[in-house]
Amino acid sequence: MRRIPSEVQRQEVPRHGRTYPRGPGTVSVFIVDASVVAKWFIEEEHSEAALSVLREKNRLHAPDFLLLELDSIICKWTRRGVVTTEEALQLRDALRRYPIQHHSFTSFLDSAFAFANQTGQSIYDCLYVALAALIKGRMVTADRRLYDGLKNGKFRKHVVWVEDVK
Repeated sequence: MRRIPSEVQRQEVPRHGRTYPRGPGTVSVFIVDASVVAKWFIEEEHSEAALSVLREKNRLHAPDFLLLELDSIICKWTRRGVVTTEEALQLRDALRRYPIQHHSFTSFLDSAFAFANQTGQSIYDCLYVALAALIKGRMVTADRRLYDGLKNGKFRKHVVWVEDVK
């Protein structure tokens, strides 16, 4: 069985708005999709890179349905025996304390619909892209099919592969 990373077990949730010893620097705006956030909790391929997105100077955003997607993933992990029911409840609690600014997807649903029709990607995935375009950020994904489908197209400046986050 895979284990929950110690950062989550100890519930060391990074907080924004404090002074950092490294001094001032560039703040990156990232829209995190469920494929990235899930890797914060279960050790698997790209988990270390996904955890690096949590760096103090990054500002994280997501459509508000991210929690629904993650609950679905956690339910699947529970059914498969990857986590216990108790661990699943701890994960859900930890998720709600992470410094992610949630945005109502209805405000950019029309853009996502247009993007989905232009790219052939799902409307769900395009909601992340639409939010990235709206707030001038970059969507971080660990979904290879999605990344490959967007990396050379019109929306390439709004998507970054999880291993390429600097």
